[in-house]
Amino acid sequence: MALAARTTIDVLRAIGEDTRFRIVALLHHGELTVSDLTDILGQSQPRISRHLKLLTEAGVVEKHREGTWAFFDLVTTGHIADVVGAAIAAADTDDPVLAADLDRLAVVRNQRAATAQEYFAAIADRWDEERSLHAPDDVVESAIIDALADRPYHSVLDMGTGTGRMLQLLIGDRLDVRAIGLDNSHSMLGVARANLERAEVHGVDLRQGDVYSPPVEPGFDLVVVHQVLHFLHDPARAVTEARRLLNPGGRLLIVDFAPHSLEFLRTDHAHRRLGFRDDTIVGWLEQAGLRADEPRRVEPPETGNTADDERLVVSLWLAHDTASSAATSTATSTVPTPTTVTVTEGALR
Repeated sequence: MALAARTTIDVLRAIGEDTRFRIVALLHHGELTVSDLTDILGQSQPRISRHLKLLTEAGVVEKHREGTWAFFDLVTTGHIADVVGAAIAAADTDDPVLAADLDRLAVVRNQRAATAQEYFAAIADRWDEERSLHAPDDVVESAIIDALADRPYHSVLDMGTGTGRMLQLLIGDRLDVRAIGLDNSHSMLGVARANLERAEVHGVDLRQGDVYSPPVEPGFDLVVVHQVLHFLHDPARAVTEARRLLNPGGRLLIVDFAPHSLEFLRTDHAHRRLGFRDDTIVGWLEQAGLRADEPRRVEPPETGNTADDERLVVSLWLAHDTASSAATSTATSTVPTPTTVTVTEGALR
């Protein structure tokens, strides 16, 4: 249904003021904080906050919190988004005021990226140590893409998004996908935000929140839980929450480690679980009302070292909402035989 004339007038009035239009033009390039906008526009925080309040009340801008921080972004769907998008598209991209704003936006983003890089540098050694124990990222990511290749998706939730890598992989330059990345760490969201901006992945909504109580409404074709469950004290509950957020016929992809005995990952890397058996994950999926596909495994490369040098196997569990599946009536608790991807040293050269 089209917008009422009164609503259309309210939207046009909201964006039809110099500063507010500049704000809208900036938010077209991604979410920003009040502090970001203050630095870019050179105006006081109360003034910027007042403009944002008017834009929010008009339905032009959405606000979400990350702890004490508040981020603002343009609405991305519906008729209001269409009206705002048309106004931005009609603006002269060479306008000196808007061009100067974009130059200052680049400076703010560079500062944000530097802060994120500083945080990530502090934990990089831990990440690199863990990554060295399993198949290379590109091999694992290829397996993820292959697992999802049989069905399109237009809305994605990445629970525990971390660096935002899954969003880069699954969204890329697609503009037809609604994407949300959820993480409990504000600092980690800063890393994800910087990485997505650097990769020019647009339209992703990053939110701070708990996987046990995600601050999002149901309605996703695909929910991804990538290397998250082993950190959780109650992973089964997170699986149930992920399933709750799916559209009818939606899919849930879990990527984590197969069982292992590397105790240092628990003591030094905060892992609560040393991997998961197929029957454990499939059991949780079925209890949540999902039908599990055949599990997939990505084996680590052969190193030629002794058997005592244990490596990590990455497992992929993909499940479907049974409400739309004709196979629901035949689904059982039997765990399917896994498909295995073996990586050799030669294959990596």
